[in-house]
Amino acid sequence: MNQISFAKFLEKYPVILGEGAVIERLRRDGKLELDPYLVNSAFIYQDAKRSALEAICRQYLDIGREFNLPLLISTPTWRANRERIAAAGLAGVDVNGDNARFLDALRNSYEEYAAKVAICGLMSCRGDAYNPADAMAVDEAREFHSWQAAKLADAGVDFLLASTLPALSEATGLAQALAATGRPYLISFIVRPDGTLLDGTPLKDAVTAIDAVVTPSPLAYLLNCTHASFARAALLHKTNSSDSARQRIIGLLANTASLSPEDLDGSVSLVEEEPLIFGSSVAGLHSELGLKILGGCCGTDDRHIHALAARLATGA
Repeated sequence: MNQISFAKFLEKYPVILGEGAVIERLRRDGKLELDPYLVNSAFIYQDAKRSALEAICRQYLDIGREFNLPLLISTPTWRANRERIAAAGLAGVDVNGDNARFLDALRNSYEEYAAKVAICGLMSCRGDAYNPADAMAVDEAREFHSWQAAKLADAGVDFLLASTLPALSEATGLAQALAATGRPYLISFIVRPDGTLLDGTPLKDAVTAIDAVVTPSPLAYLLNCTHASFARAALLHKTNSSDSARQRIIGLLANTASLSPEDLDGSVSLVEEEPLIFGSSVAGLHSELGLKILGGCCGTDDRHIHALAARLATGA
């Protein structure tokens, strides 16, 4: 893989487009069965599933190229830890590396635009991302996640991203695992409108705590799986956020539904937001709060990312 210097990438561009939902869109397809252990990480090994995954990724790449915006895309490795790979019967298969190479080949097919596309090696917590009670202790998390972090780093991804994190303890251990690879990395939390993680930790305390104990610290922090209105309220909270936290949190991958994590997790139907409304509200966080990485999470598809890209490209 031809690596991009992600630190320079962040410095160079005032705003960066994030991809939209991938796993959720595959789940909604109806014709494709997600793996109970690996979700979509093994899709690249089956022709029909690989084609469906590639089609979604190309939609986001096409949007980025259309508006000439730098783009972040994530390896389909959200659940590809060693424990789950073994449970899926793929022990010994380089699932993380194969997914990184799959994305790199897609990126390279975009020729000149490829230089504006950064690939992140995607990871998350071990258990239920909506249940902080499942979170691992710091030392346990560092040991557990080190294997996957090393696999993604060895594959040559541009940076690492641990996303959809509900609790400080596991986020800290994950950060330590990512830091140990020597690759640049970001940490992304789920937040409530009152400015806390799902485990109740104030957002400002979570950022301060990880920065204090992990070397090197994350390049920056993101929020994800959170509606734009929730993220705005959290970032502006008078006691649970702070100026220093807002300086370190540089992006949002937003949901379309203004639901709590518990309600979203239990929803039997898709709760959509009109793409133009989504694009306007998410893009507004760039001008209001200086967020520079903006994309989608649950409920989004190419329509939402297209509307967002149109707003970001015009500065509207």
